[in-house]
Amino acid sequence: MLDERTRKQLLDIADLSIRQGLETGRPLALNINDLPETLREQGASFVTLKIDGELRGCIGTLQAYQALGQDVAEHAFAAAFQDPRFPPLRVEEYPALDIHISVLQAPEPIPCHTEAELLEQLQPGKDGLILEDGPRRATFLPSVWESLPDKHDFVQQLKLKAGMPLGHWSPGMRCMRYGVEEFGGHVAA
Repeated sequence: MLDERTRKQLLDIADLSIRQGLETGRPLALNINDLPETLREQGASFVTLKIDGELRGCIGTLQAYQALGQDVAEHAFAAAFQDPRFPPLRVEEYPALDIHISVLQAPEPIPCHTEAELLEQLQPGKDGLILEDGPRRATFLPSVWESLPDKHDFVQQLKLKAGMPLGHWSPGMRCMRYGVEEFGGHVAA
């Protein structure tokens, strides 16, 4: 669990990276050595941006490979300016922006040979889910349960996101779950 001070530091980093992007077109450049120890440790994050409750961008990674502070700075910038589903964030949108950060726990395999076995083990509202079959891979953060509370619908929509047919299941299907620590809100000044 991250303490309130660390959460605020991460939100400030995300906000600064977005403001830097609006001003210069580049993400915030951090000196990792200037960060507190908890933000220098490797961590995986997703940054989700919303305006008036509607998704405005979401970018992240499932595997920790860099300092958590750097990860959040890069993903905040990418969510604002590089999410292919949306045009780059405009200055006039910034005051209405809500920033949400999800810090991911390491994914764990879910032992299952059928979709029914997967559905039995899923914990709605708690599990983030990764489905992978060959080159096709997609994830839903636990927050997606809010809009897809039915386990079957959750899995079917994740298959579609991965480019798999609805009824698809193969012996090579890999399923992994992960938890997140999610926080954020309206931090734009």
